[in-house]
Amino acid sequence: MHHKPTKQFQKRVEDFVCEACGKQVEGDGYRNHCPRCLLSKHVDIFPGDRQADCGGLMDVVDVQLEHGEYIFVHACRRCGHQKRNRMHSDDQQDTLIATIKKIQSR
Repeated sequence: MHHKPTKQFQKRVEDFVCEACGKQVEGDGYRNHCPRCLLSKHVDIFPGDRQADCGGLMDVVDVQLEHGEYIFVHACRRCGHQKRNRMHSDDQQDTLIATIKKIQSR
């Protein structure tokens, strides 16, 4: 069943298994990426709507610091769609550091 797309954020508390690393992730209604490997999945057109048909994995392609908060820019491997996501307090710091180094070395 498809819902009518809306630009308004829709909070959805959903647990998921990361398709990249296999981690079981407990949803909180805001998390949309794996805390272990930081990958996301292209499932939304607008946050929480689950209307994207793509389903591709999304890699972190940029990390920005805004108002003391880290923001990830995820890009879909399949279609190139980009989305900004806030870092969560339980995201793996070593993965974040490795990702930043990888981005800076390009």
